[in-house]
Amino acid sequence: MRPHEKLEVWSRAVEFVATIYKATAEFPKEEKFGLTSQIRRAAVSVPANIAEGAARQSSKEFAHFLAIAQGSASELETELLIAARLGYFETDVHKEMYNELNTIARMIVGLSQHLKRKETMENMS
Repeated sequence: MRPHEKLEVWSRAVEFVATIYKATAEFPKEEKFGLTSQIRRAAVSVPANIAEGAARQSSKEFAHFLAIAQGSASELETELLIAARLGYFETDVHKEMYNELNTIARMIVGLSQHLKRKETMENMS
């Protein structure tokens, strides 16, 4: 098992990508290269950066990739809001996606804080 596969945040983010792909499949065809593409790329970026960071040798490097994943989650939050305002999602669907994305983002922050504490402890020894 690879390091990232042990992380619940990575698993949830991968599942969320599947949710995003299904939800955006219903977008208007003219959005295929616009908002649909942007949303999907931002969604995929979250677990991809978690996985890349977990494969790194140091906590500091891992934390850097988690910061990128957090940025992608923030980008995705904005894009989902825009899609909802354009009427591409039902209100309840948008709320469910927003809540799951918020949970994933909080998990990324928690993991980042854990890594910073770990790095501090390693530097002290």
